[in-house]
Formats: sequence, structure tokens, C-alpha cells
Amino acid sequence: MSTIISAPLDSEGIKAIIPHRHPFLLIDKILELEPGISAVGSSYISPDESYFEGHFPGRPVMPGVLQVEAMAQTGAVAILSAPEYQGKIVFFGGIDSVRFKRPVDPGDTLVFEVTIDKMRRGVGKATGQASVGDELVCKGNITFAVVDA
Repeated sequence: MSTIISAPLDSEGIKAIIPHRHPFLLIDKILELEPGISAVGSSYISPDESYFEGHFPGRPVMPGVLQVEAMAQTGAVAILSAPEYQGKIVFFGGIDSVRFKRPVDPGDTLVFEVTIDKMRRGVGKATGQASVGDELVCKGNITFAVVDA
């Protein structure tokens, strides 16, 4: 039986679970966590992010691939917090049915909800979505592999 962790994890708590570090740690907090099952994470999109300089000058937008990566990092916290996967790393195996509903602008706070749908012999599938407030920004399915670090 997994335990729901209701207290938020800050970036230090996240770094204790997943190996991502600056500048590629894209989530700031884990708001809800059920190890091996699901996680809810968030990220404040600072106007100072370096990618805004080139994406796009005059109309800065968070790249969609970074939205998907942040969603995947939230899912990685969910899976790697399970006792049987602690100390391992997660690799993308595939990204399916991803849809972007609206641009993510500087100053937005993204909330990622990821559920692990299936796990078998180190390969899993997850469903995720990202929202700003009540507005869906993107959603999709992720296939991943859990491997030794």
C-alpha cells in the first residue's frame, strides 16, 4: 500500500528523488504525491528564463517540448519515490497524443497532474496534463523506462 504525501516538496525534496539539476530541473514543487501512482507538480515560468530570448523575440512562449519534459519530471517523481525504484533514473520511451491548447507565457504558473497507468518489467505508461489556473494547456501520454543510475 502506498502512502499519500500531502506536504509539498520543494526543489531540494525533488532533487532527492530525481537526478535533474539546473538548468534542466523544470518543476519547482510537488504539491501531491502518491508514490508509484501519481503526482501533482508546479512550476512558475519566470520571465527571466533564457529560452525566452530566442523563443520568440517580441512574443515569448515556453517551448512545448519543455512543457512535456516538466510533465515527465513530475511523473518521474511519482515513480522514483516508490521504494522499488528509488535510486534509479527514468528515460523517455515515447510521447503520444500530445496536444497543446494554448501558449504558456512568462509569469504563468503551470500545474502538472501525472498518473502512472501501467508498469511492467521496468517499462511504464503515464497520462499527464498541464494547466494554468482552470485552463488546460497541454495533455498527452508518456512511455518511460526505469533503469539503473
